[in-house]
Amino acid sequence: MTVAAPTTTAIDWAAVRADFPVLTREVHGKPLVYFDSANTGQKPNAVIEAVDDFYRRHNANVSRAVHTLGTEATEAYEGARAKLARFLNVRGDELVLCSGTTFAINLVAYSWALPRLQPGDAIVLTRMEHHANIVPWQLVAQRTGATIKVAELDELGRLDLARLYSLLTPEVKLLALTHVSNVLGTVNPVREICREARKRGIATLVDGSQAAPHRALDIAAIGCDFYALTGHKMSGPTGTGALWARREHLDAMPPFIGGGEMIKEVRFEGTVFADGPRRFEAGTPNIAGFAGLGAAVDYLSALGMDNIEAREQALLERFTAALGEVPGLRIFGTAPDKAAVVSFLVEGAHAHDLATLLDLEGVAIRSGHHCAHPLMQHFGVPATCRASLAYYNTFEEIDAFVAALNKVRTLLA
Repeated sequence: MTVAAPTTTAIDWAAVRADFPVLTREVHGKPLVYFDSANTGQKPNAVIEAVDDFYRRHNANVSRAVHTLGTEATEAYEGARAKLARFLNVRGDELVLCSGTTFAINLVAYSWALPRLQPGDAIVLTRMEHHANIVPWQLVAQRTGATIKVAELDELGRLDLARLYSLLTPEVKLLALTHVSNVLGTVNPVREICREARKRGIATLVDGSQAAPHRALDIAAIGCDFYALTGHKMSGPTGTGALWARREHLDAMPPFIGGGEMIKEVRFEGTVFADGPRRFEAGTPNIAGFAGLGAAVDYLSALGMDNIEAREQALLERFTAALGEVPGLRIFGTAPDKAAVVSFLVEGAHAHDLATLLDLEGVAIRSGHHCAHPLMQHFGVPATCRASLAYYNTFEEIDAFVAALNKVRTLLA
């Protein structure tokens, strides 16, 4: 498989924005400024229409009927797998379709790690992980007697690579890390990190939830063992996502959940399971959701991920400069290589108060710990505000956000 060199082309971003109906609404009588795409991405008409069309014209179960609707449903579901595989530069028969990154990581934890880990083994995580890439490993460690080691950050919110590599000792069996931090926006050099882990015989899992919506991915080049992603963050429907795993892992991993469609033959004396990835896809999947995810992949691919990344970097540059003019504002995470995610606090104002008052101005941001308690503890704060931008946002929205922020800041002073 080959991947084209990064290229950018002229895009009519106003026309792109018009594809997103929710962005035309008002909140509290003000035009909506949606700066919460790290939480969930908004959906273009093509995705909404794909889900609607499935239920109106094709609704049936997958792989269980020879009638026309059943065939069409299966084609939509498997078509999404094929599109996603091309998007990630992987093979479709190595891609497990699931509800999202949380399920994907738990699948690896219980089907790959649980049967292998023993007392004395270790798992390495990083300080910037989402809870979905912490809690499953804690649960497995408790059941196996394994321990967890934590890679720390530098003052800019980057991984301290020297310290990270010093943790990769012989007892470590797995390194699990995020590709892009959902709080700091830091882009981790996952290709280099996975190469260093591989030299030491350590398996790697990469949480790609915040990377897949914003940059071109080549999982084959990253060189990890597992890669997880969530569909709803990449403009697809909720309840969709995928786990990519090396073929040798899929072949060796026992099923995580039992039921229909993940078997070859069932007898009371025993069951013969299907090959991966289907042995991990028990039950009726979110077929309409995956029809929508296929449409989302088509939409992102038509725009071009390099164009999307360039657009978001331009927005981030303007946004960061504008926030730098706000008195008393502190940004958490200033790595040179970061996505369009900015966590911040304003002196004298609680994060939840800021977010609540900004909502009254039509501005949607996230406040809280962002499912990253250990990272909040690192910075010594209970919560931050987080503004996360996407390609459908505008420079004018940045100006509106800063005006609203300055207004509510004076109210809280």
